[in-house]
Amino acid sequence: MTKQRIGIWIIGAWGGVSTTAAVGLSALQKGTTGASGLVSENPFFEKLNLAKWDQFVIGGHEIRDTSFVDAAKHFSETSGVFHPALLQSVESELKAFDQNVKPGTLIHVGDTIRSLAGNSVKQYDQETLQDTISRLSADISEFQQKHDLAHVIVVNLASTEPPVEESAKTLSLDELKQALASAETSPVPASTLYAIAAMHAGCSHINFTPSAGTDLPALVELAEEKNVLHAGRDGKTGETLMKSVLAPMFAHRNLNVMSWVGHNIFGNLDGKVLDDPVNKSNKVHSKDHLLTEILGYKPQTLVSIEYIESMGDWKTAWDHIHFQGFLDTKMSLQFTWQGTDSILAAPLVLDLVRFTEREWRRGDRSGVMSHLSSFFKSPMQATTPEFERQYQQLEEWANKVSEESQSS
Repeated sequence: MTKQRIGIWIIGAWGGVSTTAAVGLSALQKGTTGASGLVSENPFFEKLNLAKWDQFVIGGHEIRDTSFVDAAKHFSETSGVFHPALLQSVESELKAFDQNVKPGTLIHVGDTIRSLAGNSVKQYDQETLQDTISRLSADISEFQQKHDLAHVIVVNLASTEPPVEESAKTLSLDELKQALASAETSPVPASTLYAIAAMHAGCSHINFTPSAGTDLPALVELAEEKNVLHAGRDGKTGETLMKSVLAPMFAHRNLNVMSWVGHNIFGNLDGKVLDDPVNKSNKVHSKDHLLTEILGYKPQTLVSIEYIESMGDWKTAWDHIHFQGFLDTKMSLQFTWQGTDSILAAPLVLDLVRFTEREWRRGDRSGVMSHLSSFFKSPMQATTPEFERQYQQLEEWANKVSEESQSS
């Protein structure tokens, strides 16, 4: 039996994480890289019969004028991540993926993201909001038909938007449909417009960014109406991952955390966008709320994110934890996390696509996939903020899917 082909449609297709995911997928398809960093390659998940790497094809929306090939070469030159021989071996695959990328939208993206836009997307500046949604949705449907894809999973990897307007957080689906009559009356950002277009095309949706995406009541309703799966928000890759592992230790040992300071520096495109205080506020909130949820009280906290251009995609996070132990003795723990932002994030994107495809394949499934909470800083409908418990929920889901498969 011929294996079904699956589409990965990326919002922000030529960004650092997206390009790394495309290079990684191509290398996996050619068998020239190992499985390190891929959760879905853990032996525990072999029983799921996950989609094979050669079943996937990439396309997407982008606002900049570049390509996977050019972005990967720039990435290699500025961050030293990709070996030139690796890029040469996957160049033909990247060029094929490039043919599937279409111009996105600049509606409600904010001034900083708009400043990155190329000429290809600016031709749609006079487009109505409804025409934009129809165009974005048609792009995905055309991609699905062109490549004879059984299903398409849309992944938001675009730059972090400014915080969503408060009015959008209370809209019902009916109210949102009325508000979408024009860009002037619509309070939702571009990430949500992309999500609406994805759902209209019948696609699953993953929001790997701090942007609103589907994390609004109206979009939760729309997912149920369209019978589609979705999950998010904001990939948990580095410092916050450490917080979700270490904070429970302090709570379980009854050590009082008085303060937790996290200082982050990096120099990629995401860092450049987050250099805007408005965009940064969205990311800081996503990184900062976790401690209160785990500890049950709010210590003094400080999260700083600074753009240091020379660092490229390399990220350093330094954390200082000041805590109180027995006999009111004050002590401290410090750690430094250093890694490349995109290398940490890209395999998780590929994992999420595989797990989402498997949940879609179960049939008659829609709504928020809360069992994927371990992948996100601000997971939708999560029942616990602790990484270990979240990961147990992923394993419990895998056991359930495996049992269903064996009994059918």
